[in-house]
Amino acid sequence: MRWRFLLALLPFVLGLFASVLIHFLGTSPVFFARADAAALAVLAGAFLSSLLAAGLGVSGLLERVRRTSLAQAQTQAAADRRRFLQRLDHELKNPLTALRAALANLAEASAEEDRCKALRDMEGQIQRLSRLVSDLRKLAELETRPIEHTPIDLNGLLEEALALARERPEAADRHLTLTLPRAPWPLPAITGDRDLLLLAVHNLLDNALKFTRPGDTVELRAFEDGTTVVVEVADTGPGIPEEEVPHVWEELYRGQGARGTPGSGLGLALVRAIVLRHGGQVSLRSRFGQGTVVTLRFPTR
Repeated sequence: MRWRFLLALLPFVLGLFASVLIHFLGTSPVFFARADAAALAVLAGAFLSSLLAAGLGVSGLLERVRRTSLAQAQTQAAADRRRFLQRLDHELKNPLTALRAALANLAEASAEEDRCKALRDMEGQIQRLSRLVSDLRKLAELETRPIEHTPIDLNGLLEEALALARERPEAADRHLTLTLPRAPWPLPAITGDRDLLLLAVHNLLDNALKFTRPGDTVELRAFEDGTTVVVEVADTGPGIPEEEVPHVWEELYRGQGARGTPGSGLGLALVRAIVLRHGGQVSLRSRFGQGTVVTLRFPTR
């Protein structure tokens, strides 16, 4: 680094030497003109020196910033991986423990009714494991597999999603509504994979029905906002504590209010992955004790 610093000072030294030399050569106007030129050389040399020194300094600073950012990214990735594996271990341990208990009950059961109950318990835990593995596979495929890019009528897609939600048992005692613009024009079309987008909206409605109470309202609504289409799923459920909101999109994350509710903790992670693959944005806002709104934004065609 020392030779670079000396190289940066070279133009300034040369300019200063030329100025002194010309100053002592004479006092004629020609020499004064040359002296002015030498002074300009000094200034130019100083300017070039500062540029070179600044360039070398900025280059070194940028390299340090790059190395620091890379180290931080690697540390964060390692922490995310450990957190994911810990959550996966927890999600696998619960159904496996329940399966072992059901097998023990089945072996000891003498009455037909007890054997049937143990078999039902085993079937339920196997289905839970199957859903977890299926969701993990979908999430992994979303990162690499190509997706379709076809025109999609959002009106029809949202109506289908609401119809599927109404088939859930919880929907019988909730108020489900769909609000779509009719005037002066309907929603513009977007481009993407219809099956994946239907899965994203379905997951949001499924979550809303799962975590709300009888008598609560679940609203599915959409509107145009400039060059984007906004889809929202809102509910009047218990809401999410403020400290948990930043973590809801993480794989296998389950907040305090979700601990006793069936699910893998991958629903919102799948939603986020689908929206990002479509060039969209996703956000969530919630007020504890009042409700939650999940917002999806998609670019129009």
